[in-house]
Amino acid sequence: MTIPTLIKCMGDYGYAGPIAALISGRQQTGLPKENCGHRFCSYCFNKTVGSGPQKCSACIKEDIFEEPTSILKQGCAFPDNAARREVEALAAVCLNDGCTWKGSIKEYESSHEGKCEFVIVPCPSCKERIRFNEQERHSERECPERTLNCKYCKELFHFKSIKAHDEICPKYPMICEGCAKKKIPREKYVDHIKICSKFRTPCRFHVVGCDMLVEKEKIHDHERSCSYEHLNLLLHYIMGLKVNLEALQPQSLELASHKIQELHQSLQDLEVKLGQLSAQTPSVQGACGPASGLGGPAPGPAPCPAPLPTSFTPVLPSAVGAALELQLHGEKTKVAELSRRCQDLELKTGTFENIVCVLNREVERSHTTLEANSRQHRLDLDKVETLSNKVRQLERTVGLKDLSIAEMDGRMREMSATTFDGIFIWRISDFTKKRQDAVAGRAPAMFSPAFYTSKYGYKMCLRIYLNGDGTGRGSHLSLFFVVMRGVSDALLKWPFNQKVTLMLLDQSNREHIIDAFRPDVTSSSFQRPVSEMNIASGCPLFCPLAKLDSKNSYIRDDTIFIKATVDLTGL
Repeated sequence: MTIPTLIKCMGDYGYAGPIAALISGRQQTGLPKENCGHRFCSYCFNKTVGSGPQKCSACIKEDIFEEPTSILKQGCAFPDNAARREVEALAAVCLNDGCTWKGSIKEYESSHEGKCEFVIVPCPSCKERIRFNEQERHSERECPERTLNCKYCKELFHFKSIKAHDEICPKYPMICEGCAKKKIPREKYVDHIKICSKFRTPCRFHVVGCDMLVEKEKIHDHERSCSYEHLNLLLHYIMGLKVNLEALQPQSLELASHKIQELHQSLQDLEVKLGQLSAQTPSVQGACGPASGLGGPAPGPAPCPAPLPTSFTPVLPSAVGAALELQLHGEKTKVAELSRRCQDLELKTGTFENIVCVLNREVERSHTTLEANSRQHRLDLDKVETLSNKVRQLERTVGLKDLSIAEMDGRMREMSATTFDGIFIWRISDFTKKRQDAVAGRAPAMFSPAFYTSKYGYKMCLRIYLNGDGTGRGSHLSLFFVVMRGVSDALLKWPFNQKVTLMLLDQSNREHIIDAFRPDVTSSSFQRPVSEMNIASGCPLFCPLAKLDSKNSYIRDDTIFIKATVDLTGL
């Protein structure tokens, strides 16, 4: 516990040792009668004798020092409950800024310590230091680490992750670009655009160059009306494929075709040569001749044998036939090899064509996916822009709400300070800072909360210049009285004609600074207000600043009190 600074020394209460501050749990120590009998706080006593026995400073001061009774040492003191009760009865105030609690030290320890609404505590989430009475508002509206529930999917997330969550929330409502249907959950959006007749999709001929986006229900009308353009695009596409395929075929196919033609010509030449050789070979026939014998009679003619069979199959010389057959076999082998190579090339060409088809399908699929991603990206950008606009709108709304709350807080504080008996006491704290602001011109004037002569009476306030105004600028504190427009002005007597007394209170209740005046009924300052408040009227030379700068009792704890009293006679 921290005790207010107004408790400085306990010498006036019969204690020998000075007490700079009393800490909770410390007791007052008294010395027994066989010792000197003086009183010390336990902290000061233990500090004094901590390094060994010491002489009693109080005995020395009172000139009654004698040994050994005036020697202080450990174990020679006892707790003094009477001194504790006296200390607990001392006046105390709370040091937390804004708290006006006053009481005794005992009351502070028992009922106020640890319960003050103005004590500064750290936020358990973001560790920011805030007042105890602002914890609920901070945790609900300001803490950057606060946890929120998504109003769509009910998932918990941190406030700083709200934008990231909205981008992935499966329940987040989306708007269809085609039919403009709203509140479509993100997880069902893809299924919706598949069946939405108003959703704009690419034409089926987009793979050959048609870049139109058409609503699904109008896709057939588009294809009928643009058939010429589609066929033209398709023709250019097929011609391009043909050029590509021709570029892929090897040049050896053309050479092979020429070689095959040459081989066929060689075979024809060989067949011609073979026919010529066959024509030059004579046909073989069988003939009959007379047989003669020596020394014997000549026989009669013998019968002729049967003729031998004949054939026109050429009988070639063995060397020439073998050479021709060998050459013919070689040519046939070359033709077979070239035919096999042509088949291989045709097979490879077919394989290449299949690969090109597969690649075209992959390119088409990739193009479709890319367009779908592009559309989704555009949708996401639109959503981000929409969300950003909503966030900016919400930020503006929250700002307006905060301003409204601050205005309501100000009104509540003003209402709590309002009086209805014509007597008003204005407490001005942080006087030094506000005086410096007035001297620098940042805030030359201050208005008090409004007060009234009765619940339905005149509405008034005070206006003060801490560095003076008019003839009193820089030398005097100027204080003015202001008549304000009230809700009951129509029922009141005008002009305002009640005596007004202004006072700067001496906080020692010895010598107040007082000035009084009766209104000038011809002045516009006291006529019925037509605006929020009339022109202020009062005392520009109310109090010399030199009197406030010197040592005085008008300023205590950097606070002054101004009192205004309105005479209610005749009301």
